[in-house]
Amino acid sequence: MLATAALAISPGPDNIYVLMQSITHGKKFGLATVSGLISGCIIHTTLLAFGVSAVIKNNDTIFFIIKLFGAAYLLYLAFQVFKSSGDLSISETQVPKKSVGQLFKQGFIMNVLNPKVSIFFLAFFPGFLFSDLLSTVWQFYILGFLFMAVSLIIFSGIAILAGSISVYIKGHKHIGLYLKWLQIVVFIGIAILILW
Repeated sequence: MLATAALAISPGPDNIYVLMQSITHGKKFGLATVSGLISGCIIHTTLLAFGVSAVIKNNDTIFFIIKLFGAAYLLYLAFQVFKSSGDLSISETQVPKKSVGQLFKQGFIMNVLNPKVSIFFLAFFPGFLFSDLLSTVWQFYILGFLFMAVSLIIFSGIAILAGSISVYIKGHKHIGLYLKWLQIVVFIGIAILILW
């Protein structure tokens, strides 16, 4: 939950989009986007739960390879964040107004069709399996719903507090740099945890 919170609060295309919708059109529109984005995670969780569970149930070596891949991918993400700029730019122009239903649908499609989410779930979740008794399918669903619950709280907070967050970001130019390093530490930390 702590890892998910750190990831959800770090700037990325999803939460920046939620922030911009809320600033430009109002909280209701930001929350509609959040609902769509979070709902899309159910698809990724289901694919992971049934796909990976079937593979790892019978083969410890494949499970170990998946965890190695996950750690490597997280280290790659940390490197990508390291190379990126720490600047956070908030531009309120060119955010088209859509209905609440359209924003929910767009958020859902943005999430479901983003292969990076599937890859991230594949890298992230296997390192957090927690029981030898409970089936891996149930464990993946529990992890998925925890991920969604934490992300929903944080993304909704961003939507509701959009005005204050925007003012704070504009007044504190270095906040992007702090969030950049938070992402790097979290990605490396999770990679180490998975390998451990």
